[in-house]
Amino acid sequence: MPRVTAKICGLSTPETLDAAIAGGAGHVGFVFYPPSPRAVSFDAVRGLAVRVPGHVAKVGVFVDPCNALIDQAVDSGMLDAIQLHKVTPERAAALRRHSRREVWVAVAVKTRADLDTAANYRQAADKILYDAKTPDGALPGGMGVRFDWGLLDGFAHPLPWALSGGLTADNVGEAARRTGARLVDASSGVETAPGVKDVDKIAAFLQAVGQL
Repeated sequence: MPRVTAKICGLSTPETLDAAIAGGAGHVGFVFYPPSPRAVSFDAVRGLAVRVPGHVAKVGVFVDPCNALIDQAVDSGMLDAIQLHKVTPERAAALRRHSRREVWVAVAVKTRADLDTAANYRQAADKILYDAKTPDGALPGGMGVRFDWGLLDGFAHPLPWALSGGLTADNVGEAARRTGARLVDASSGVETAPGVKDVDKIAAFLQAVGQL
């Protein structure tokens, strides 16, 4: 098993999904949040999901979703895990029970105090995704913003975790070595424009991860 694995998030076309799989991504992410330029429909993801081999996990990304939205995504068998943004620990725990799927919770980080909130999800989630805190009114992720990786120095992680926020082929090596991350997540860093994934950027990112 590779020392570091990667999730390519916000995929929406067969070509870019295939590039992520061919490059060795361990996870692929689909965004179910209409305000995002990476949002995809359930019908589109059904068509994409059948292209994903069993060893690659399919992750659905949601922002404070209702149960009905989760039901639509989960009941069809499209997803192996759900990634939640802007949810309380109580809501995350409820969705974990309801969905019967692995739950990732995104923790938006700017300060060490933000990191400390991760402990609140110890009984509510399976994995923490540390992402950069974005400005008020901005999308909760996919903005190409990174946080100070030094904040993770000596931090006692309450759960298995992944690193996100402004990762590219050029900095993912430094990020993984600096933080000890075993799972890294890229979205805007493999795009030519918001929501427009690039097969060459995906390949370069995954090649960089493969060298770790």
